[in-house]
Amino acid sequence: HSQETFSDSRKDVEEDTIVGVGEELAKVLSDYGYNVIHDKTKYDIMGEGLDRNLAYSYARDGIGKILEENPSIEVILDIHRDGGKKKRVTNIDGVDTAQVMLFNGISTNAKGQVIERLPNKNLQGNLAFSLQIQLKGREIFPGLMYKNYLKSLRYNQHFRERSILAEVGTDKNTVAEAKNAMNYLGALINEVVSE
Repeated sequence: HSQETFSDSRKDVEEDTIVGVGEELAKVLSDYGYNVIHDKTKYDIMGEGLDRNLAYSYARDGIGKILEENPSIEVILDIHRDGGKKKRVTNIDGVDTAQVMLFNGISTNAKGQVIERLPNKNLQGNLAFSLQIQLKGREIFPGLMYKNYLKSLRYNQHFRERSILAEVGTDKNTVAEAKNAMNYLGALINEVVSE
């Protein structure tokens, strides 16, 4: 959702959107020595203007192509910001930082029945990865992790065993708070992946 912005985002300035937050995470992970591909494609405006309902369908094709060209990719991170009535912020080492919610698609309907058209052989791996990040976050950066959220659909998390969707704050948070969170989220991902 490339068009997601924050309370103080400047109009039409990409670095003030969730794409800019993703770029910050890409830099942090690169500094840890990871090869990072940051896909900045605007999947939410590919049709006739803004359409977030089709974004995951468009992104599925884009992710598939990236993985075909780079089969050694082990981790997929989908960075978003949530909507909300208030900001989600904590203070870490004197720095106001957006809280991070990990969002897990579980390929089931509201009754808990498997959605056959949305298979995810990596579901258990995704949930384990998300839980490991949550627990490590509580251990080393208390207050950073908001919660792990389970939702019915798949959200393209079927591509790899280590796929997460992270909601960084809400639309009430500032750009700086969201970008500050990337230092800590990157550290957590590094901790979990390198264990």
